[in-house]
Amino acid sequence: MTFGQDVETRVKEILAEQALIDASDVKTTDTLEDLGIDSLGLVECIFAFEEEFDISIPFNANEPDKSDFDISSVADIVAGIQRLKAEAAG
Repeated sequence: MTFGQDVETRVKEILAEQALIDASDVKTTDTLEDLGIDSLGLVECIFAFEEEFDISIPFNANEPDKSDFDISSVADIVAGIQRLKAEAAG
């Protein structure tokens, strides 16, 4: 399993846990709305991502549209986490 696949797997698992569904039911094209994750659930996911991947996500729950972290789809979240991990690795 590559680093990218590992990130995608863990993101799907974290989102599935929040959505109370099986991780195999989470597709990269899904939006948080598709998964039934509301704004509070999103904040909990952000905290879980930060803890899991040891990163700081530039996300303001009060102004999600102005965030520098794209939460449009599962694939966008995975890409954002991979980018932050790469930046942290320097």
